[in-house]
Amino acid sequence: MQTSIESDFSSSAPPSLSTFTDYREYLKSFYNYKRDASKGDLRPYSYAHFSAAADIKSPNYLKLIIEGQRNLSNKMVHNFSKALHLNKNQEDEFRALVEYSQAKEPLERNQCLKVLSDYRVQNQIKNGAIDSEKFESRPSWVTWALMALTDQKNINFDPEVLWHTLKGRARKDEIKKCLDKLLDSGQLVRDPKSGAVSKARLSVKEAEKIPVEAVKKLQAELIYLGLESLFNDEAKAREFGTLTMSLTEAEFKKLKFELRHFRKKIFKDVLLNRESGPGDRVFQLNLQLFELSNETSEGASDTSPTL
Repeated sequence: MQTSIESDFSSSAPPSLSTFTDYREYLKSFYNYKRDASKGDLRPYSYAHFSAAADIKSPNYLKLIIEGQRNLSNKMVHNFSKALHLNKNQEDEFRALVEYSQAKEPLERNQCLKVLSDYRVQNQIKNGAIDSEKFESRPSWVTWALMALTDQKNINFDPEVLWHTLKGRARKDEIKKCLDKLLDSGQLVRDPKSGAVSKARLSVKEAEKIPVEAVKKLQAELIYLGLESLFNDEAKAREFGTLTMSLTEAEFKKLKFELRHFRKKIFKDVLLNRESGPGDRVFQLNLQLFELSNETSEGASDTSPTL
């Protein structure tokens, strides 16, 4: 099926870079926005206009990029950023988006996605979309690990020792910062005589006060810890399993509910066990359930992507 880049897409506002996970789709939306905005002009916006603004000789270079016939080089990212009217922070974000979109291997894509996510969070903090104080107060995986370590026997809460205990997976300054926050907030207490650290209360932060982007960042950190474990830990120290299946919407909702119930049950059982004695090590349990395919309509036969 022959598709056209100049679709019936219409928008009264320029596309927002931070809402896209595919830079070609972003470029397509930008081009269509400019076309729509210049409909009444003597010379409506064209691919040639974009090329001139980006100092590119080929008048159809943008079209080739959008259609996937060319990839965008690092040098061209700068040229495109000028034509897209992006500032320095946005150019860095656009470059990260290009690298993520063009990455081929899953591990490379994951690494690029992490970089892209970090850029977007920092940009949202700079423009005021995310409250920096609330974001900085968010719990990290290190916070949760320190809380859990109070239930492990023979733990020395000196940051240097904790760094070794956590296998070097967190920076020493990050460990100290999280520990100081927990002690200052009263969630952890240190015995003035023995120096032993224990929990004062279980709640770290009220979920509704944590920005959505901060929650995503925390979840991403936990997923990356799992990825590190896959490559760095022996099989006997972990249990990784996968299950790929087709579900109805009702089955999906039921499974999602059961996973939440299962997680709560495990947590409750472990808390009861810790009342009778400390644990040997701290473990991280991640439960992931997400869609791999789009829903298809009955009789759909054309699977070619629409640009």
